Amino acid sequence: MSDMTETARVGRRGREPDPERGEGLVDAALAEELVARAREQGVELLGENGLLRQMTKAVLERGLAEELTEHLGYEPHERAGAGNSRNGTTPKRLHSEAGTIDLDVPRDRVGSFEPRLVRKGQRRLDGIDKIVIGLYARGMTVRDIRAHLVEIYDVEVSADLISTITDAVLEEVREWQARPLDRVYPVIFLDALICKVRSEGTVRNKAAHLAVGVDVDGRKEVLGIWVEHTEGAKFWLRVMNDLKARGVEDVLIVVCDGLTGLPAAVTTVWPDALVQTCVVHLVRASMRWVNYKDRKKVAAQLRSIYAASTETAARDALDAWTESDIGRQYPAIKRQWEAAWEQVIPFFAFPPEVRKVIYTTNMIESINYQLRKITKTRGHFPTDEALIKLLYLGCKDLGVEHTRNTAGRSLATGSWRAALNQFDLMFPGRLDRV
Repeated sequence: MSDMTETARVGRRGREPDPERGEGLVDAALAEELVARAREQGVELLGENGLLRQMTKAVLERGLAEELTEHLGYEPHERAGAGNSRNGTTPKRLHSEAGTIDLDVPRDRVGSFEPRLVRKGQRRLDGIDKIVIGLYARGMTVRDIRAHLVEIYDVEVSADLISTITDAVLEEVREWQARPLDRVYPVIFLDALICKVRSEGTVRNKAAHLAVGVDVDGRKEVLGIWVEHTEGAKFWLRVMNDLKARGVEDVLIVVCDGLTGLPAAVTTVWPDALVQTCVVHLVRASMRWVNYKDRKKVAAQLRSIYAASTETAARDALDAWTESDIGRQYPAIKRQWEAAWEQVIPFFAFPPEVRKVIYTTNMIESINYQLRKITKTRGHFPTDEALIKLLYLGCKDLGVEHTRNTAGRSLATGSWRAALNQFDLMFPGRLDRV
């Protein structure tokens, strides 16, 4: 065995090639020979008549011919028995990652041949669908996707075809929205982002409500996406009832913003749930009363409240701040904090590793930040379904787990197990229902 062949067999990383990943099918010597022949004949590697497109055409046609041989039961040029036989070819234009390919698809005389490699009626390889959906999930518009396919793959597709490809996801979205969920979640985060959607001939702001659960293994999972005109406690109640109908019987802690009526809605659905107001939301709401020149100073001083070691120390810090000179300038901040105090203080009962998990909705806001990046490229969405479709694909592309078939993205903190043990001590027996 030559050194070159041995290198191709073992690979650059010193391991055996994996046939399931297509490794080892074309060794380095054969690849070099093909490239050298292409250069001698003046054939480009890519492009309309490039080497890659010619190879794709040859491999597909050879594979189709083998399928027909298997279907008929005899090799080409052999004497056919009574019944079916070969009957020439049918031209087909196929879109692929290598570009648009003109195939000659073999056919049989009685028309019973059903190819699997390139199915009847198929006009594009599955890889094109994955490319389109991947680009769409990253926020590219239909126009951008068409331009990208022409520039990179030399494939021209219509806007209607792109819509058809992405609309195929809708059934998957509907199944995802109705999938059963865990019986118990240690933490669920609730938040919404505002997007523009055309409704009844008018473009309106609508709130896309997201619920993100953290399971007992520390994996975060988008539980669902719901669209409504505004973010309100009444609609959140519908969302939580939907989650309960899909199997969520209990939640230890629900982290949400300070929306009026939302804590009462949470305890209506999950009576034993502890409601934690997002401290970051509260600080942001406080800043609306503060002059620009004082904002950094006030934000730093408010930190002494929610960073306190105990509830009592936090209360003392709030009283001390409100009695200070700058605190007297902004009495509305004291009113806001006192109104939300019962939902602010629950996290003080936990050690630092748990507080990091529950005192803010930053985890879901980081998801929303990425989703805003892909939605802002569109002026508006034609329907609620179009918005949900993009948000679903965006969550999927971000790696936020939405099924239980593969490993979800963990909170990735070494303190999660410690936090879980704290949850078990604070809420005895409730995690046993998982």
